[in-house]
Amino acid sequence: MAETASILDQTDPEAREHVNRVVAASGTSFLAGMKVLPPQRRAAMYAIYAFCREIDDIADEPAPEADKRRRLDAWRAEIDRLYDGRPEGPTARALLAPVRSFALAKEDFLALIEGMEIDAADTLRLSTLNDLEYYCDRVACAVGRLSVRVFGAPGAAGVAVAFALGQALQLTNILRDLSEDATRGRLYLPEELLERHGIDAREPAAVLADAALPHLCEELAGLARRRFHEAEAAIARGPRQALRPAIIMMHVYRRILDRLEERGWTRLDQPVALGRVEKLWIALRYGLL
Repeated sequence: MAETASILDQTDPEAREHVNRVVAASGTSFLAGMKVLPPQRRAAMYAIYAFCREIDDIADEPAPEADKRRRLDAWRAEIDRLYDGRPEGPTARALLAPVRSFALAKEDFLALIEGMEIDAADTLRLSTLNDLEYYCDRVACAVGRLSVRVFGAPGAAGVAVAFALGQALQLTNILRDLSEDATRGRLYLPEELLERHGIDAREPAAVLADAALPHLCEELAGLARRRFHEAEAAIARGPRQALRPAIIMMHVYRRILDRLEERGWTRLDQPVALGRVEKLWIALRYGLL
């Protein structure tokens, strides 16, 4: 397993250096979890993260929707080449050894691209809670399914962790980024929830200004809490040592959710984040178990 990744390191330093730069420039919260991995598993996660970062940047950039879809389709073609053993770009080349070493599923990469197509829309609206869960699966649980294989937990417990933790993390992201997403025409709060809480507005800014919004956010935060509990239970059934990166991320995002609830749901433009020292403390506490 490590041998394949080592061959990549020796024969394609450009690919390795490229994904390292992407990760270093990102400032991602996921970095704390990745750093506890052995070198070859960490290199695989860096390549997966670089892929996620690059397709996410396509969805987020201020370009025509048709152009974004064209570039995401180009990534589909690149994934096809990757699984044929002939990737072209540096990120896909960096993924070649991890795909072979950890049996990463092609459908999970394609699910992530599909999720970015949802985000690439000029206006984003969801109808039901099932639609929200599906979106979270595409953009977060799919990353989890790739990740648990790299961590060394490809069995049923790992899949359960990927689902529950992916849902919890993405719901937390949605609650954290309500204001920022609204400026982009994105509203991840499904119409089913808006109707349940008596919110008639459908435009993001008007929804966020509605007096009933805090109650809706409390319900969604409660769902995120339940998913965190499910993830914790799944971790307890799996190989805990292998799942240390997932444990770290669970505690980082639980704290973010704590801070969001402490701040409340009427000051959505007040940012919530964890500092570098706090992330390091969490990584040390839960990464050395």
